[in-house]
Amino acid sequence: MATSVRRTTLTLPTAPVGPDNPLPALRPLDEVHRVDDRTRATLPTDMARQVAYAPLRSVLPVRLRDGYGRDRAPAALDAIVLENDQLRVTVLPGLGGRVHSLVHKPTGRELLYRNPVLQPADFALNGAWFSGGIEWNIGATGHTTLSCAPLHAARVPAPDAADGGAMVRLWEWERLRDLPFQVDLWLPADSAFLYVGVRIRNPHHLPAPVYWWSNIAVPEDEHTRVLAPADDAWHFGYTRTLGKVPVPEWDGADRTYPLRGAYPADYFYEVPDGARRWIASLDADGGGLVQTSTDLLRGRKLFVWGAGPGGRRWQQWLTEPGTGGYAEIQAGLARTQLEHIPLEAGEEFAWLEAYGPLTADPAAVHGADWAAARHETETRLEAALPRAAVDAAYAAWRPYADAEPAERLATGSGWGALEIERGGFQLPGTPFDPDTLGEEQEPWRRLLRTGALPDWEPGPSRADPGASVVAPAWRDLLEAAPSTAAAEYHLGVAQWHAGDRAQAERSWERSLRCAETPWTLRCLAVADTAAGHPARAAERLLRAVRLLLASAAGPEPETSPEPEAPPVLETAGTGQGGAQREAGAVSVATPPIAADPLALETAEAALGREAIVALLAADRADDARAVLDGLRPAIRARGRFRLLRAQVLLAQGDALAARAVFDEGFEVCDLREGDEALSDTWYAIVERLATGTEDPLTEEDRARTHAEHPLPVAYEFRMRPA
Repeated sequence: MATSVRRTTLTLPTAPVGPDNPLPALRPLDEVHRVDDRTRATLPTDMARQVAYAPLRSVLPVRLRDGYGRDRAPAALDAIVLENDQLRVTVLPGLGGRVHSLVHKPTGRELLYRNPVLQPADFALNGAWFSGGIEWNIGATGHTTLSCAPLHAARVPAPDAADGGAMVRLWEWERLRDLPFQVDLWLPADSAFLYVGVRIRNPHHLPAPVYWWSNIAVPEDEHTRVLAPADDAWHFGYTRTLGKVPVPEWDGADRTYPLRGAYPADYFYEVPDGARRWIASLDADGGGLVQTSTDLLRGRKLFVWGAGPGGRRWQQWLTEPGTGGYAEIQAGLARTQLEHIPLEAGEEFAWLEAYGPLTADPAAVHGADWAAARHETETRLEAALPRAAVDAAYAAWRPYADAEPAERLATGSGWGALEIERGGFQLPGTPFDPDTLGEEQEPWRRLLRTGALPDWEPGPSRADPGASVVAPAWRDLLEAAPSTAAAEYHLGVAQWHAGDRAQAERSWERSLRCAETPWTLRCLAVADTAAGHPARAAERLLRAVRLLLASAAGPEPETSPEPEAPPVLETAGTGQGGAQREAGAVSVATPPIAADPLALETAEAALGREAIVALLAADRADDARAVLDGLRPAIRARGRFRLLRAQVLLAQGDALAARAVFDEGFEVCDLREGDEALSDTWYAIVERLATGTEDPLTEEDRARTHAEHPLPVAYEFRMRPA
């Protein structure tokens, strides 16, 4: 059959991603994939330099996505299917362009781990992520913020277009690094390999840090072996240590078998210069998936969950009972995922990947001779898809990378169109059309066209301050804009992102003088926390929650006044905005917040959680309890707030009631990768019950208490030794 491209729908049990968190992501990343300076000093020079290059401080301007739960119902998802005689490829353009399925038609074999459900979990840099398939990770160390976001998609002529071939092009504007990228997928006639052409462009005047890893989920069992052309690997565990280890055996086990370790870990293979880039996951019979690429994509990695209780619990958490486990084989631009690579102004990175079935002699694949196992696998790969053929396919694709889309298949965000309007960039092949602009971009278009950012208006949007933009060009426009509550708020966010915290605080203070809003109070509370003023941060957040709840309920009740803010040193900016800032406040009225139920519930949950955490940090457990009790019942019933209740009760000295919360059972839907809050809280409770006081236990007594009261399996998500 000729290669076909068609749109369809895929029905899966789905937990909706939910609304975005309205609070800007000002806090540093809690990313677990970091190493300290002492470890970095032991690394090869180029690796150490790239590990230190432009690490992400926050996910601004992207918003957090933590509004999902664990209640799943069948949902129809937009899908695109590419198919020829050999392969059927299913792509989800509305979910980061994820390749959900890759079926080898002659054998009927699914080459990927195909998750039977769509269950978001807190693994992406901005929260919501789901497991399975092939994901395209761009941005910074971690899973992309586009994991659960729509991409643009279109049908484009393929390099073999003479016989009617077509590609599916996926593209978006990646906002963390402010870069456009594209992913072209096609199936040459009669090919058993999916070809993927990737391009990242830097249209700006300065170098930009780039991160890319293609993450491929593959089925695992006790016989699964992952092979790559390497004798060494960089091991990274959740103890945040990075060190070189031998391949395949290390620490008493053959680590190329994903289940021969207890804890989750990364193995970044040291592929020698000049060697072909490939990685394969093969089963007991020597069959499975192989991925290869042109040489620019140098890195190869194995991620394992391990056979321990924490890794197994995470696997269950990400899918449904009775589903088999998975490992990930990955390919990236650098040797490790801790690194970022500079992309010069006006330049681009481009490469080609290929994915397909592979069958090798199982005796060689699973033999004790690692060199022979690798040689057998690479020989079979060369027979199935010669290295020269991959290079030739890349050369054939390059002229088509600029081809204009022939038919739109899906629509992504309007942020790329906004950047095109501001910067006038010419990006052949990836049109960010004006018709993709939406409500989120409209205030910024007004700023661009009139020099003024619209102020907040009463209405449903008042339960949300609106999305921020933080790039230097936008910050300059905000500096020159007339001073309003909204403009000063967003200017402060942009200044905070740039590392200018003092100016950010000044801008937020000016926003408060224009109109007192929960959003600006919360920003100042984050600044207070960063500056070591937990009591002031707690008071501001308490005030913010009261404002929000009062706006939803009607007239605001009597409350203690906001503590007097520290003096603000005014500095004049350039243009009209600077003059207005120097003149002082323009309004002191507090605009009402319309009672849009979903928006208000989202804001209430986000602010309430931060206020409770801050009050506990300030040793104000009774006030934290009051905030918790004042939230609507639907919010208090969420697992995150059940955990907070246990922590509040413990802080109030009622360890027995805190234990009862755990005994009743709850699920923290947005539990973060590497987060040990569940185990930490549990053991703090059992230790308090053991002593009846806050006095610390001896190490011997602590060990005995932990052994007598082990963490229940339902709460076991630890990714490292206790």
